Amino acid sequence: MSDTERTERAHAKINLLLRILAREAGGYHGIETLFQRLALHDLVHVRVGTMAPSLSCTGPTMPARGLGPVEQNLAWRAATAYVAASGWDTGWAIDIEKQIPVGGGLGGGSADAAAVLRAFEAMCPTPLGAARLLEIAGGLGADVPFLVSDVSRAWAWGRGDRFVPLPPLPTATVWLATFADGVNTGAAYAAFARARDARGDTVRALAYPALAFDSWASIAALAANDFEAVVSTMHAGVATVLPTLRTAAAALRDEQGVPAIGMMSGSGATCFLLQAGPDATLPPSSLPARVIATHTA
Repeated sequence: MSDTERTERAHAKINLLLRILAREAGGYHGIETLFQRLALHDLVHVRVGTMAPSLSCTGPTMPARGLGPVEQNLAWRAATAYVAASGWDTGWAIDIEKQIPVGGGLGGGSADAAAVLRAFEAMCPTPLGAARLLEIAGGLGADVPFLVSDVSRAWAWGRGDRFVPLPPLPTATVWLATFADGVNTGAAYAAFARARDARGDTVRALAYPALAFDSWASIAALAANDFEAVVSTMHAGVATVLPTLRTAAAALRDEQGVPAIGMMSGSGATCFLLQAGPDATLPPSSLPARVIATHTA
């Protein structure tokens, strides 16, 4: 491959713990979350040169309606942010092969943006360096800083731009229950904020035990997602599938002693069953969802 083109894997992620913290004056909610990278990935091909900027997306998980204006795509925004920060006078062509379901809480758009940043950084005559790359990633979205890194797991907080890498755990099987229609992240945050305000809840970051994230069993005991309650009222598929996966995970833990987690990722709608044992058990066959098999990476 020449120094004017590069292909990057854009890995999906799941959230094994996701808490929504206080809303800032500008309306943005801080979070604290445990990120886990998955083997499932898009392929992002980037060429640089004298061509006019362009972006194309194809693949089996592309929605029939497309992805909207290219200028609003996170991969496009990542490219424009990188060349602006670096002063690199170049055009580009980005071609994305989509394997990650769109709008499902798996960070597909963020992963593509992160892959674009890595590709530009590798090809730029004057690279920006890791710190500046993370700064640009943080301006694009809460998932992008983690996904621009090469770590398997991380504990992140704030806007996702602050995170602590964690050592990888033994590979676990992950079954993803995906839907044709996703959940709008802004709408999910707004619904959560209304529900929290109605209850009058106060919010603070929590202190977790020192070994809380050191094994699948300890993570399974803590796994939770603040979005689940409100998204279950917004998305019929989540309302049906999530309880089924929770029950399946509980049975694996209680009856077979297998560390297992059944929950929703991000703001949804994708739900997942993670199994850390050597013999992965298929999720219930009657799920009203497309099931994708993958594993932690």
